[in-house]
Amino acid sequence: MDPGSDNRQGPTMIERRFLSGNQAIARGAWEAGVRFATGYPGTPSTEILETIAGMDGVDAHWASNEKVAFEEAMGYAIAGGRTLVTMKHVGLNVASDAFMVFPYCGTNGGFVVVSADDPGMHSSQNEQDNRYLARMARVPILEPADPQECHDLIVAAFDISETFGTPVMLRTTTRTAHCKGTVTLGERRSPPMVPSTLRAERFSVPIYRHRLRPGLEDRIQRLAAFGMTASFNRIDKPRHPVGVIASGISRAYAREILSDADFFDLAMTHPLPLATLIAFCAAHDTVYVFEEGDPFIEEQIRACGVANLVGKDRLGVMGEYSPERLAAVVTGGAAFETSFAMDAPAPPRPPMFCVGCGHRTVFDVLGQLRVTVAGDIGCYTMGALPPYEAEHTTFCMGASIGTAVGLVRAGVKRTVAVIGDSTFIHSGIPSLIDAVYTRTPVTVLILDNATTGMTGQQSHPGTGTALDGNTAPAVDIEALVQATGVRHAVVVDTWDRAAVRRAILAALAHDAPAVVIIRGPCQLLPEMRSRDIQPLTVVEDLCTGCNACYRIACPAITPGPNGLPAIDPALCVDCTVCQQFCHFDAIVTREAMMDGEQRFAPPDTRSST
Repeated sequence: MDPGSDNRQGPTMIERRFLSGNQAIARGAWEAGVRFATGYPGTPSTEILETIAGMDGVDAHWASNEKVAFEEAMGYAIAGGRTLVTMKHVGLNVASDAFMVFPYCGTNGGFVVVSADDPGMHSSQNEQDNRYLARMARVPILEPADPQECHDLIVAAFDISETFGTPVMLRTTTRTAHCKGTVTLGERRSPPMVPSTLRAERFSVPIYRHRLRPGLEDRIQRLAAFGMTASFNRIDKPRHPVGVIASGISRAYAREILSDADFFDLAMTHPLPLATLIAFCAAHDTVYVFEEGDPFIEEQIRACGVANLVGKDRLGVMGEYSPERLAAVVTGGAAFETSFAMDAPAPPRPPMFCVGCGHRTVFDVLGQLRVTVAGDIGCYTMGALPPYEAEHTTFCMGASIGTAVGLVRAGVKRTVAVIGDSTFIHSGIPSLIDAVYTRTPVTVLILDNATTGMTGQQSHPGTGTALDGNTAPAVDIEALVQATGVRHAVVVDTWDRAAVRRAILAALAHDAPAVVIIRGPCQLLPEMRSRDIQPLTVVEDLCTGCNACYRIACPAITPGPNGLPAIDPALCVDCTVCQQFCHFDAIVTREAMMDGEQRFAPPDTRSST
């Protein structure tokens, strides 16, 4: 069987659907017979698991982090079942311990990890090319160029995985994941569980790994030979003086701008078919190498002595590619470093919290207290931006507490770590344990909005719901914090600004690790959207124009026709935070104003919070 061929059992009637790249990956994995799928949400990969979770015959769930997801998938695969694990590029950093070890012993059932890279950092803390991680781990890489290839290549990836007994990486980038196209579908296979025996000399005891090392190198050599003839690596016969070597979505862009060129379409980018690539370059005067990210392909070809390449020296390594960026290089223009996101003009709109977001009170208070804030990855990262400017560091998932501990031990006074509930469960717990263990008097704020908000309100082990919507056991964050040894742990309502302020001040005064759990559901959760909302309004006769309500930067509050603040009733979610900033009782519910009443109802007495 050729793992690169399309050997699916076709349906009696051809079915086509308009799918995104992520949806096509999910559908292809389902057709390939995946039985188990897991991962951690992260743009641009999130929709894959959300899509496959709704398909019959797949056990799918969100894991607490990417390392856990990878290891669960690893266990399922060595037991003989086809397994999919999904994550964004930085998620593979978290899973890299297992990712680097797994190839030594190899897999029994097909195992594919989707690494969704994010050139241009649309929703990420860095640009990172995970092809280098796969090369380090001796893992083959497939890179689709469009939704149809997302579908087809993941089917091929599972065949390659089982044929060679190796995990396989499917590497996508932002546009590949989110672009849409027509996809021809197939039927679901039902591959049997691969018979497996869990022998210690293969799967256990590190001392045995030196015996497996030669096999790892032999496998890569066999994969390289396979890549020479794989049907998905397409090569044009030499007809033009210009050649193009391209991978991923850059292949689609290149074909838009170059009609008089021969193409080497690389779908398998590790291990590279170097002998074939060298021969292709020798047959052309000039060869363009188009690949998003770092010069992964280009460097390897240049290392073989090929000198007629045009690549990163003109294209640069930063940001996304686009047809315009490639065209500028082909037509002899200057080096092009502009991000794809800047190609299309859009009205300026600074990032901001959603209407009614409970994080507003937290960062307003932190800004007023003038503390040093170590931030984390989540919606609350926007606390570093105007008008709050109350967050000073952001690195990676779970880093806030550890960074804050380091700052405190270096003598930085009044240091606060801010972390979300999902991120705390993901990777914040060990750092809190360490803070207790080292007796470091750090203040930790856990912003518990009952969801993984930044990636689209996914569930996690603390929410009480599973990926399929069913009820699941929920981690008691307060009890967990206390179990680490924290003696000062309190819970406050996120919309009660005065209570948030008191709780933070009390925690800062504590001479040991202190935790404040600031709780309030994300406004985008179904239960918040469906509740009875009483929109607020500004009573012009009472408004003095002090503009204090603007301080919370709520999108629902804008200047009215007379220059005074006005609240859009279509946007207002009745969170009451603006009421707490108004010293003149000029903000009331619309019903109260109609009744001739002006009264302030503290958040802790309102059913909505």
